[in-house]
Amino acid sequence: MELRHLRYFVAVVEEQSFTKAAEKLFIAQPPLSRQIQNLEQELGIQLFERGSRPLKTTEAGQFFYQHAVKLLSNAEEIKSMTKRVGIAGRTVTIGFVGSLLFGLLSRIVYLFKQQHPHLKIEMVEMTTNDQIQALKEGRIDVGFGRLRISDPAVKRILLREERLMVAVHSSHPFAAQKEGVYLADVVDQQLFLYPNHNKPNFSTQIRGVFSEYGLEPRKIREVRELQLALGFVAAGEGLCIVPESAQNIHLAHLHFIPLLDDSAVSPVFMAIRNMDESEDIRSLFDCIYQVYDLEAFTYDRNVF
Repeated sequence: MELRHLRYFVAVVEEQSFTKAAEKLFIAQPPLSRQIQNLEQELGIQLFERGSRPLKTTEAGQFFYQHAVKLLSNAEEIKSMTKRVGIAGRTVTIGFVGSLLFGLLSRIVYLFKQQHPHLKIEMVEMTTNDQIQALKEGRIDVGFGRLRISDPAVKRILLREERLMVAVHSSHPFAAQKEGVYLADVVDQQLFLYPNHNKPNFSTQIRGVFSEYGLEPRKIREVRELQLALGFVAAGEGLCIVPESAQNIHLAHLHFIPLLDDSAVSPVFMAIRNMDESEDIRSLFDCIYQVYDLEAFTYDRNVF
């Protein structure tokens, strides 16, 4: 006796008709009748009163029906619980570059957690370059970075391009230029770039933006991280070029003004293993759409 036999029997009892039960089960009536006959032969009893209209169960058939319903219900509950256990055991590991947490990534991950409470979410800070290797080795499932690094084993998706800004001390003359400045205006200033390790990195990217306009800053000091660079700026030691989301870092006397050059942007990439179209990754991508919709960002839904 298999669960499908119980489903067939319960459907016949509840529909009080072999014809209606067959329609409900999307099978032909003759095979359904044979399955019920085989069930009666296996049990050695008659489950239905022959010739009754509508179809009625025998006393034994009614007893069997009540317990069949319970068994099917228990089977569905076990199936559902097993799925939940399987989901709870799944881990999605996210690699990210630190600066993205000051933007929308923290909101995206929080929403992802809220919508998928049975998933275990782990976040690991690492450079974009390290993310590529970690994806290939299976140490992370998805990466968020800023560099254009190509690898045949990894699919890179451009999520958006974030505007760049200049962080200045409130006493600096640039602080009064609310409309913004150009790269040519800051090229001779003391600049703090970050980070100072694992190149290529964000400092490499900023040098590249200057280079696009034929500019080469000469007063550069590279420091370990974004917060340290902004700390130096707040101390009046120089300027720092940062993504727009860095405005969420609040320090006394720290001002942010736009860079007006068209190429003064920092791309935000999502990277996954090539051909990875798992349900978890699709769900994470949907959370990105939801947050971007709230921020009225434009994006292409067909990129994944």
